Amino acid sequence: MSIRHDIVLEDTTLRDGEQTPGVAFSKETKTKILNSLIEAGVSSVEIGIPAMGGEELDFIRSCVDRQDEARLVVWHRGVRADVERSLDMGFKSVHIGLPTSEGHLKASVRKDRTWLLATAKDLVHMAKDRGAFVSISAEDIARTEISFLQEYAGVVHEAGADRLRLSDTVGLLSPEGYGERVAAVVSTAGIDVQCHAHNDFGLATANTIAGLKAGARYFHVTVNAIGERAGMADLAQVVVALKKLYDRDLGIDLSKLKEMSTLVAQAANHPVLPWQPVTGDNVFAHESGIHANGMFRDTSSFEPFPPEHVGGERRYILGKHSGRALVAWALEQQGIEPQEELLPHCLDEVRALSIRLGGAVSQEQLVEIYRNAQVTVAA
Repeated sequence: MSIRHDIVLEDTTLRDGEQTPGVAFSKETKTKILNSLIEAGVSSVEIGIPAMGGEELDFIRSCVDRQDEARLVVWHRGVRADVERSLDMGFKSVHIGLPTSEGHLKASVRKDRTWLLATAKDLVHMAKDRGAFVSISAEDIARTEISFLQEYAGVVHEAGADRLRLSDTVGLLSPEGYGERVAAVVSTAGIDVQCHAHNDFGLATANTIAGLKAGARYFHVTVNAIGERAGMADLAQVVVALKKLYDRDLGIDLSKLKEMSTLVAQAANHPVLPWQPVTGDNVFAHESGIHANGMFRDTSSFEPFPPEHVGGERRYILGKHSGRALVAWALEQQGIEPQEELLPHCLDEVRALSIRLGGAVSQEQLVEIYRNAQVTVAA
């Protein structure tokens, strides 16, 4: 099955992302992140959990009058009073979190599946009667029998739910397993499905794509893949993969991805790894001689897409693996027309210095190496 054309990205940086251990966003920070998401073209955002109260509730209340800018979804436990409070505040989109595996029902809410089906039906009916867009979870789908997932999907769909979130809560599924569960629900219930994949085995992005290929309409991401334990599917990675590899344009301004990544990294006090796909500093950095030679002739040689597409910047790094062409280029950047016969010596010195430093050599250090070489040769 091909990915449908009406898929919808929903960002949950402000809810599941903030559940990253050790991360806490202030109201001001959450507002900045929300602004950044909306400015980038994100049309649906899960903004937080009203039941937490305090500054979290203050932020959520401040969002009530912004619902024309994007769909703003508030998250709730399977507790009627929680959902009613959000509806009373004026929110038009609510999510209800409920587990479907026997293990999570027993360990998390201490209830059984009879309670689950009755509660889900009651909460969906209530919220729909008040005109809300209603999203509801099937949590821990990896350890939920597919037959029960299908039964549950049928019950919540009949009750009027607009969307069923299939949550691989502990990130246990392979892309094949996740896709199988999405397809099983899509084939038996008319409800829209949302992918919610955790990254415990590094498969969140792959599972999200698999779910979309199996017929899901909605999917969850976070900026920088932050979230519980190993995080979730990364917004930048999924958006760029969908556009570049699957020809699905979600209307996101890709040039804002790097800026948004930096904002969330600073807010979370967790720097982005240099090799993080799309937004990492090394994604468009080149050091090795073979790569630099190719890049100087054709930048598509060793880049899947130009850095400006995603707000990135191309860099050339002098180091242990550099070649003569990069040394010559770096000297030219410093206004020096290098003497060809000095380049082998300079390259040897650059490689040796890189090993001593354990990293990159600056262009200023290269100039010093070059000047010393000139003196040595003249002598």
